[in-house]
Amino acid sequence: MSGQRDFSNRRNFLKNSIAITAGVGATLTAKTSLAQNTKAEFLEVDPWTKTQGSTFINPPYGLPSRYEKSVVRVLPSPAPTFLTGSRTPLQNLHGIITPNGLVFERHHAGVPDINPDHHQLVIHGMVDKPLILTMEDIVRFPSESRIYFLECSGNSAAELKKASGKTAQEIHGLLSCCEWTGVRLSTIFQESGIQPGALWALAEGADGAAMTRSIPMKKMMDDALLVYAQNGEMLRAEQGYPLRLFLPGYEGNMSIKWLRRIKLGAEPWQTREETSAYTDLRADGKALQFTFAMDVKSVITQPSGMMKLKSKGFYEISGIAWSGKGGIKKVEVSTNGGKSWDVATLQEPVLDKSLVRFRYPWIWDGTPGVLMSRAFDSNGDIQPSMEALLKDKSPNTFYHNNAIQPWRVAASGEITNGR
Repeated sequence: MSGQRDFSNRRNFLKNSIAITAGVGATLTAKTSLAQNTKAEFLEVDPWTKTQGSTFINPPYGLPSRYEKSVVRVLPSPAPTFLTGSRTPLQNLHGIITPNGLVFERHHAGVPDINPDHHQLVIHGMVDKPLILTMEDIVRFPSESRIYFLECSGNSAAELKKASGKTAQEIHGLLSCCEWTGVRLSTIFQESGIQPGALWALAEGADGAAMTRSIPMKKMMDDALLVYAQNGEMLRAEQGYPLRLFLPGYEGNMSIKWLRRIKLGAEPWQTREETSAYTDLRADGKALQFTFAMDVKSVITQPSGMMKLKSKGFYEISGIAWSGKGGIKKVEVSTNGGKSWDVATLQEPVLDKSLVRFRYPWIWDGTPGVLMSRAFDSNGDIQPSMEALLKDKSPNTFYHNNAIQPWRVAASGEITNGR
């Protein structure tokens, strides 16, 4: 019966999509200036077609169009007394890759200025042969490139207490997705050897905070990378230049930037960042110390908070979904606050531990509504409502908010945070 119901739902969705698509052409054509303009002004040549454009040699490093100057990272609002990071403008992005200049930042003691010619990585502890590797040594190892998301465990945290953000960037912008290039840790450990009983690794950064985290060796031997490049160029300084650890699907603070050493041991080190911080406080006052993988999550980015629908008619609802526990299997969209749900289309590529772009056709009739999305992953998990999340975890929860994000659409077309 379940299989028949799934097929029936898909068939109805496809039927509705075909009907919507059939009306889209007429709807859009009726709105175009070409259809409404009976004069010949549209044949006039624009001024930029009559002049010589700027040369390609200035500036030497390419920049976006000046008309896209508002697409930038922003600080939390209100801004903290000291700079800790910035947020990605999710609502302005297309596809799944975040440009390097828009990848969110999070740091604990500012961004260090590291000379790659002097930087070294030490591998020590419970290994057969301790190693001191230069950057030149590291890039000589066999490398690979993978597309993965990166999310701060505190992403969307403020929403757990009250609706505080206005845009997708403000609420969910501690999230990015890049092509990461580097060397598998398992390859490095083949050189150093691993002693019996080495179950944990300590990763430490070279920044002023000496950020350190304990990591299970199972993860280090699975898909962990020593990353030196992102999106085809060397790491940006704020992203860990010249070397960072990257743990696909794990909370962002564990992907230690400016990596200087890895020590193997039998037990976790109980560092500050895994005892007094980055723990999930329960209702009884106790805390879950290790919550590594980020839960399944999605958010509609188009249309979303602070945008406005200018007229009735067709709109494509678009957004992103991701899971640290595997791949996205399905995303559903609701336009009536969760009273009913339809399956959205997943845009290729659909990769494990990566952002996935979803799309859903919608005709707005001019009445108020609430847009929502919920994601399903290959681990069998479903993105929860805020009520379900707080019931399952605790009202004291601060990290790992993967609750459904509602966007409220007013009759005027204005869109606001519907929390």
